[in-house]
Amino acid sequence: MTTHAGHHAATGADPGAWLLPLVVVLVTAGIYLVGTRRWQRRRGRAWDPWRTASWIAGAVAIALALSPLTDSPTARAHMVQHLLLGMLAPVGLVLGAPVTLLLGVLRPDAARVVTAVLRTPAFHLLSHPVTAAVLNVGGMFVLYLTPLYALSTESTAVHHLVHAHFLIAGYLFAWAIAGPDPAPRRPGMATRVVVLITAGAAHAYLAKLLYARAGELPPGTDYAVADMQAAAQWMYYGGDVVDVMLAVALFATWLRRRSRSRENLGVGSAVVGTPRT
Repeated sequence: MTTHAGHHAATGADPGAWLLPLVVVLVTAGIYLVGTRRWQRRRGRAWDPWRTASWIAGAVAIALALSPLTDSPTARAHMVQHLLLGMLAPVGLVLGAPVTLLLGVLRPDAARVVTAVLRTPAFHLLSHPVTAAVLNVGGMFVLYLTPLYALSTESTAVHHLVHAHFLIAGYLFAWAIAGPDPAPRRPGMATRVVVLITAGAAHAYLAKLLYARAGELPPGTDYAVADMQAAAQWMYYGGDVVDVMLAVALFATWLRRRSRSRENLGVGSAVVGTPRT
């Protein structure tokens, strides 16, 4: 059987391999930029450029994961792909606040449909920090501790499905923990901090397990011990970097909302003639 890893080696140098990453960046960034222009026309003020930069950075991370730069049969290259798709890209996309932008440019009837979806029990369950953490980090345990990883190197379809899962689960997790978009019934700060710490610890444990049992894990693979240990180090330290990014985004969003709440209270107090404290 021709393995997916062999396919990587055969096509990695093909200039056409850059077509998909280029399309991903152009389409993802292009749609977003069209939205920011409509936002400015409808709202009379410019969209936050940091949000735009964050979204484009997320799109670039996806493109890099799909590019020839990570097109290698090594465990380390696959791990970099997973970090880009499952951790870095989701943070960038989430901090771009796409739902806020979408609600701001849609017609009122269409915006109400989106809001109704956000309020459904199913979406609330999927976007809860605990559920998102299980899908995200739990998915990594399933991938690396079962024959699924070996299967993903042999089947292109499974390989792409795994990548899709990483991106979607990573987005849900980043959105649940630190997303600036409106989220009806989103759990409080304490819950999100606990889930972030717990998920980070579980991710670090998995990385250490892969390092300690390099040559045995993932089941069904025959990576060199040094290669798998390097991949585990990428997982460990890359996970730490993304966890710090999420923590900073979480506290920054929390402080911004507290500041706005105080400003609103101040305006309300001034209107009714109550002295501001």
